[in-house]
Amino acid sequence: MANNNPIGLFDSGIGGTSIWKEVHKLMPYENTIYLADSKNAPYGNKSKEEILSLSCKNTEYLLNQNCKLIIVACNTATTNAIKELRAKYKVPFIGIEPAIKPAALHSKTQKIGILATKGTLNSELFHKNLEKYQDIQIIEQIGYNLVERIENGFIDDNEMFKLLQMYVQPMIQKNIDYLVLGCTHYPYLIPQLQKIVPAHIKIIDSGEAVAKQTLHVLEQQNLLKRNQTAPTLQFITNGNPTIISNILQNQYTVTFKDF
Repeated sequence: MANNNPIGLFDSGIGGTSIWKEVHKLMPYENTIYLADSKNAPYGNKSKEEILSLSCKNTEYLLNQNCKLIIVACNTATTNAIKELRAKYKVPFIGIEPAIKPAALHSKTQKIGILATKGTLNSELFHKNLEKYQDIQIIEQIGYNLVERIENGFIDDNEMFKLLQMYVQPMIQKNIDYLVLGCTHYPYLIPQLQKIVPAHIKIIDSGEAVAKQTLHVLEQQNLLKRNQTAPTLQFITNGNPTIISNILQNQYTVTFKDF
């Protein structure tokens, strides 16, 4: 039965596990397959064509595993490829967009910062979304080298702290009161960011909103798993399995496959 089929998620590496955690928290009985294309990380500095080609490859792998819904757990892949994926494949897709809307709605200073990859900030979809917020000053910053460092396990070292300071300090000086994390890798940097960002600045990401939207679409399409049996949770990577294992606190088996 399709209801028991897994939810598929893919990302350019380990970042989308931040989305997976929210999905699993909200829907603990759902079977999931998480696909980490770490071999090709980061997507953020690739061309639109390359990102689309990789996104199709990942989608087809997940469809071959009978996934009932696919979460594009990567901001860069969403902003550059989701329109084409929806046109090409019949499965429902959930995309990830930077959480600009809640930040813009609640900002008191009318100034919000966004830290994201070059691929996201340069995308057509991102710029289209920005047009809705003419009254808000949005300070953009590309997170050069952040994804690479996270992928290599350097999340809380001194070098990472210095990079984050360099990227975020100018935003703080411009009086932002929201910092939007526009990459699924970046929630893993929140403990570091909290040491830099004053307490009145709220740091937000898309994880919870994506989980809620996934639940909504599964309910709408009558695809929710019907029984509360223990789920099958698969993690597949074409990179170093140890990195994902560590990020998941070694609670789950991570399989290496050169897909």
